[in-house]
Formats: sequence, C-alpha cells, structure tokens
Amino acid sequence: MSETSGISARRRSLRRALVAVLGTLSLAAAAATAATLPANASAPTPPAGWTQVFLDDFNGAAGSGVSTANWQYDTGTSYPGGAANWGTGEVETMTSSSNNVSLDGNGNLRITPLRDSAGNWTSGRIETNRTDFQPPAGGTLRVESRIQLPNVTGAAAKGYWPAFWMLGAPYRGNYQNWPSVGELDIMENVQGLNTDWATVHCGTNPGGPCNETSGIGGNTPCAGTTCQASFHTYAMEWDRSTSTEEIRFYLDGVNFHTVKASQVDATTWANATGHGFFVILNVAMGGGFPAAFGGGPDSGTDPGHPMVVDYVQVLQSSGGSGTTPPPSGSRDAYSAIQAESYDSQSGTSTETTTDTGGGQNIGSLGNGDWALYKGVDFGSTAAKQFYARVASGAAAGVSGLVEVRLDSRTGSPVGSFSVAGTGGWQSWRTVPANISSVTGTHDVYLTFTSGQSADFVNVNWFDFGH
Repeated sequence: MSETSGISARRRSLRRALVAVLGTLSLAAAAATAATLPANASAPTPPAGWTQVFLDDFNGAAGSGVSTANWQYDTGTSYPGGAANWGTGEVETMTSSSNNVSLDGNGNLRITPLRDSAGNWTSGRIETNRTDFQPPAGGTLRVESRIQLPNVTGAAAKGYWPAFWMLGAPYRGNYQNWPSVGELDIMENVQGLNTDWATVHCGTNPGGPCNETSGIGGNTPCAGTTCQASFHTYAMEWDRSTSTEEIRFYLDGVNFHTVKASQVDATTWANATGHGFFVILNVAMGGGFPAAFGGGPDSGTDPGHPMVVDYVQVLQSSGGSGTTPPPSGSRDAYSAIQAESYDSQSGTSTETTTDTGGGQNIGSLGNGDWALYKGVDFGSTAAKQFYARVASGAAAGVSGLVEVRLDSRTGSPVGSFSVAGTGGWQSWRTVPANISSVTGTHDVYLTFTSGQSADFVNVNWFDFGH
C-alpha cells in the first residue's frame, strides 16, 4: 500500500471509529439513564442513526398475559422432541398461567417461580414470535431490556436462574442443533448473586471451539445498587460495521464483555451468526448453572420472587457501506460490499431482497456470469477469509462455484465455495471460504462457474476477514 492510500485508509478507519464511538456513547448514556428511571418507565427513544424494530413496554391490565402478537409461551419441561428439563437439568414446569407470567398493571412483566405443597416448582418462559433479529449488512443490532432480578439473596435464593437471552432461528422446530446455531446470553444470574453473566455459545458440545458447555463468557457486578435491589439495563450489540464482526455485552451502558469473530474459525462463526435470532425471557429453577454455585432449589429456597421486566427493545443501525457506486471510489474489504454496487457485470440482474436489511440482491447467476467491484482496500494485514450472503432455489442436481479473482476476470481464483439449493431464491445464508492471503488494493471479480446451464445462486453482499 502506498503512503497516500495508507493515510486515506487510516482516515476512513478514524471516521468509522468516530461514528461507532459516538453511537455507542449515545446508547451508553441512554442505558445509564434508563437504569435510574422509575419502574414503569417507557423504553428510551432511540438515538440518532438507530431505528426501533421491536418494542414491548408490557403495558396492560394487572394479571393479564403477554401480547401473543409479540410472544409465545413455552410450556412443560421441554420443547417438543427436545432435550428433557430444557436441556439444562432445571426442575420447574413452565406454564402460561398468569400466576407465573403476567403484567402488573404498572408497565411491567413479572415472571414468578412458585412451589406447591408437594414441592413442585412452576415458572414462566416466553420467546418472541419473530426469529429474524440480526444486524443488516454493515450495520449493528442492539437488543436491550430493563430488568429487576428476583429480589431474593442468600440461602433463600438457591436455585433461582433468571435470564434474558437469544437463540438462533434454526433451533426453532429442530431443537437438536444446539450449540452450532448460536446462543447469545445477554443476562444470566444465579443464586441471588450480584453478578451479570453474558455468554456466546457456538460450535460443538462438549468442548469444541467455544468451550462448551460453558461458552465464551464474561461477567460483572451491578454497580450502585445490586441486580436484585433495583432495575438495571442489560444489552447486547451485534456489530457488522467493524473490520472484524463482534458481539458486545453491556450493563447500564458499560461494555464489559466482547466476543469477536476472529476468536473462532470462520465456519463456526458463520453457523452461529448467519441467520436471525429470537429473544427469550425466563426464570428457571435449578439446573447446571446454579449447581456450579451450590445447587438448589431446596427446602430453604423461598418461592414467589419475580423477575420484573420494564421493557424489551430491539434497535438497528444501517451502517454506511455498500452504496452504489461507493462515494469515495474505493471499498473497505472488511465491511459488507453490497452485490448490486458493481462497477460492471455480465449476465446478472438485480431484484428486491427479503433478506434482513432489505435493499437489492443480484440474481440470474449461472455459468460464465461475473460482477466487478473496483478499488477494494484490504490494508496491510492479510485477508484470509471470504464471506458471501447467498441464496439458491436451484433444482436438485444443480450447483456451482462462487469464485473470487483479483484484478483480472481470467486470473486464477484466490478462493471459492460451492452452492446448491438453500431452499429458495430468497432463503439466505452466510457462507465462508478460505482465500489466499490478500493485502493492498485490488479490483475484485466475483465469477460464477457451473457444469450446468441453469442459474444456481443469488448474492446479496460479501466481505472479507483476517
């Protein structure tokens, strides 16, 4: 890279960093304010640059259930066909009863574990109907909630396990593919301890690249007042605008744990994040996590202490890359490059996409087609990974290669991956591939090769990683 282009790249990086910092500071300030609001406060107004894509303020009559337009109840002791005791060894039976899950009439949801005279526990677990929560290409997703944890501590809290978390959309209806499809634990707490745990689960179990069943986790105490004594704001930001995709966890606006895509292999990350997620709120009793801190529940555990939830809000920022054509005349290899932003092409067409983030994709892609993206800046640290967002409605037996070539459409590919049917021309998945080490600035060709004449793939966006 020349000194001039190096300065340009550093300026672009500084601009991106400044925008990211300002956005994070605005959200941090909002979160810190939210932590001190009264119990029936509304969700804070999204800062500039953020769009609200989901909100439940839990307004409604006291004793009523949650909105079934937003949420569905999980009941019993497992998903249909799933692992017993919700896969964690917890002992309660989940119900849709207002005794366990209800609004309090003051703008809050209460999830309350109860024990009957025979010693049997019941509690509540709800999850969003929507399974499409993920950041747009080059953007960020923020999922947050203002929660007071069950106000019980010491021996009386043994076995309590409240949580605010997310599961990958492919889990719904399968219930056998954890942890490969991803789990994002925004807040977990056990035994009434003044501690917020946040974790990313992925890969294989046990062990694997994500250290299962523990996952890649971090924790922090609630400051000022304990997690049990008052409301605090718990949040996750999943950021695709950074050079390396990352997931950040916050307590009252303070980032205390970050997991980067570079911490695991590309396939593990793509499997865990290449799709939408749904949100879950629950209070379990017993199971593996409480067992690690003394166990329970037992005869000394005091039932009836609810997790109180003021709101759940999902925000999205769109990021700034992928315009058509790029206003600067060059592209950042590590931010999403929208496929329709080509400089020239042969054999492609554009269409509106239903993929998260909207916009357009390129389609009608078959053997011999190509698209050119000029001035892609890889920087001085070698890129070794390629990611593309693809979909295919190709018939059985029809497949092909998506190839990356540099500076010449007829040059040898630096990397490629094969694509067959994904379930539909708008059934999207993120596919990773290894590439030869690339530095500097290059014109990037996407070329499409197949042994059949039929079209075999659509492309929404692509980017590169280290």
